[in-house]
Amino acid sequence: MKLSFPGFKILDRYILGKFLATYFFAIAMIIVIVVLFDYVEKVDDFTELHAPLSAVIFDYYLNFIPYFINQFSCLFTFIACIFFTSKLAYQTEIVAMLSGGMSFRRLMWPYFLGALIIGTLSLAMNLWLIPITQQNIVDFESQYIKRRQNVQFDRHIYRQIEPGTFAYIRGYQYKSQRASFFALEEYADGTMVRSLEAADVKFDPETKRWSAPRYTTREFDSLEVETFTQYRNLDTLINLEVTELGRINELIKTMNIHRLNDFIDQQRAKGSDAINLIQVEQHARYAYPLGTFILTLIAVSLSSRKVRGGTGLHIGVGIALCFSYILFYRFFEEFAKSGTLPAGIAIWLPNLIYLLIAIYLYQKAPK
Repeated sequence: MKLSFPGFKILDRYILGKFLATYFFAIAMIIVIVVLFDYVEKVDDFTELHAPLSAVIFDYYLNFIPYFINQFSCLFTFIACIFFTSKLAYQTEIVAMLSGGMSFRRLMWPYFLGALIIGTLSLAMNLWLIPITQQNIVDFESQYIKRRQNVQFDRHIYRQIEPGTFAYIRGYQYKSQRASFFALEEYADGTMVRSLEAADVKFDPETKRWSAPRYTTREFDSLEVETFTQYRNLDTLINLEVTELGRINELIKTMNIHRLNDFIDQQRAKGSDAINLIQVEQHARYAYPLGTFILTLIAVSLSSRKVRGGTGLHIGVGIALCFSYILFYRFFEEFAKSGTLPAGIAIWLPNLIYLLIAIYLYQKAPK
């Protein structure tokens, strides 16, 4: 059986061109507005901390833009489809196309090609580009934004480094690589059996070792008798990278897909309680770009029929549907993070629900 694809005609180029032009224009406008508001909010910090103009532009805003393009991508794909297609319908151009023998399925071809271009760009940004830009933003903000300095680290950090063994770190400072307090605790059957505690601990990023001038060990026997022993010159190596000390939700956003997959395997081996949060990020990087196709199908099916309310009615109904999609997406995302639903099911469920809505609207679209 020989596969064939529809030829790319002048009408296809017209629809694709208008679709992409409307999308990129809308994205450009919202990015300009977001950048202006963000600059007004942060200009005092830039001035007070003497951020160079080149750093503000190239290290911050140049890395800031891809994240927000991706955040608004689905919404403005949908708006571009609704706006352009409802305009065609209002001018009776779609009726003319269908009356001339073009099927509605054939009409969808340039729209899906546009969705493929936008979705591919979104996927590439999600998997590889945005993690790089997010790391650059974190580095810039830690240096030039007051309220963000050292905010990527909690005051109290508690991490499981292997089953039954936990590390507690208080007051970690990234610049000095020091913590005010460090404890290594071992548990058996839910009860602490021994611990190691030290103050004024320093981390060496080259050797991956933790050191302190003094430390104390505590051991508990079967009779719950506690034994203290004090030592000098702590020098220990544990299964904990300094990158893992950051807030998990901020840390994983700076990882490309390969590092993220490795990090999931690493945290699963340690029995980490942050697995749900990491898996949400992993699934979302694929699910969100796929939503571009679903919202495109909904938008074209909804706005291709000429109605009395015209473009305004299409845009109103369309935006309500699009925002409900985003709301459902965030709603199920929280279920996944809390462990109420498996991450894979929770993240992909909104796409499945709106795919069914898209199929229904497609069947009701003018043929």
